[in-house]
Formats: sequence, structure tokens, C-alpha cells
Amino acid sequence: MTDGPPEMTSLERTALYKSLGNPLRRRILDYLGRHGEANSTVLARELGESSGTTSYHLRKLAEQRLIEEIPEKSGGRERWWRSMPFSHTTPDPAAMTPEEYAAAEHLALLKIDVDTELFRRAHQEYRGPEGWAQVQRNGSWMTKGELLAFMREYHALLDRHGHSRETAPEGARPVNMRFYAVPEPVGEWNGEPTGP
Repeated sequence: MTDGPPEMTSLERTALYKSLGNPLRRRILDYLGRHGEANSTVLARELGESSGTTSYHLRKLAEQRLIEEIPEKSGGRERWWRSMPFSHTTPDPAAMTPEEYAAAEHLALLKIDVDTELFRRAHQEYRGPEGWAQVQRNGSWMTKGELLAFMREYHALLDRHGHSRETAPEGARPVNMRFYAVPEPVGEWNGEPTGP
């Protein structure tokens, strides 16, 4: 069994949340996720910014290991970049410093806006159980241990069926998936909502 990435400090997490909450950096990461690679000139043209601005933000994203330089394409002052695999689980808010919590909360609110738009699109583009857009609502009774085991299996399932951009087979498309699990308040269970 291999060790995972080193545990991040509160300062490192705060910097990460602030970076991911920066609108231009989010747009850069989105562009690289969709197109695979770019340099500061390409990003400046596509995002309507100066190449000096995009170059600065690319360096900051690289410092946080969110992107990496493509050595075989870079030369002289022209540096090409690609996204790096990234996974992060936010710790218990009770363990955060006030600054870290504020940065995490700001990022969470931005993500909620994105997720709300994805939820609307999923409903608009739903074409039945065999279509690309899928919407599911389910409920069940679980212990906390069963819920955490379910989460581990959910991640393993994504790993088994998903691909990186580089290894995706022909016909594959990027698919946005979200998963939430929230227990009902004690005494307020009203049945099991299901279906789209």
C-alpha cells in the first residue's frame, strides 16, 4: 500500500481555497480541463486577459501543484501547461482556523452556484434512463459506518468506470458528477424520495 500525498497544513489549505476561489484561476483550470494544454498567450486570447496576467496566475497554480509545465513543448520564454490530477477532501470545519474557514466557505458558495447550474442542466437535458444526462434522488436508512463504507465504494466505482483525459476511449465525454449525503434531522423522516 502506497502512502498518499502529505497532509496539508491549515496555511496550505487556506492558500488552496483562496486560489480555487479566484475567478480567473478557476477559468484557467476549466480551460485546461477542457482543452488539455495551453500557454499564457492562448489563455490571454481565449479569456480576454493580458498574457502577463495569465502567466502570473499560471505560475501561482503551478506552485500549488494544480498544473504542471509540459517540458517537451516549452522552450525559451514560451511555457506550456496542463492540469495535474487533483483530489482534496475538506477537513472538519471545527478544526479550521477562522481564516481557513472563511476561505473554504467562500469557495463552497462558488461551488454551490456551479452545482446549481449543473443540476438545472441535468434536468433540462434529461432524456430518460438511457440518456447522457442522469438525475437520481434516493434515500435509505444507514449507520454512519455504512455511509462511510458507501462513500469508499462510490469512489472506487468512479475509479473503475472513469478515465483520465489521456486514456479516455473514443466517444468519451467529460461528465460532471456530484454526490451529497445528508441525514434527516431526528424525527423528521418523511419517506424515501426517488426518481428524477
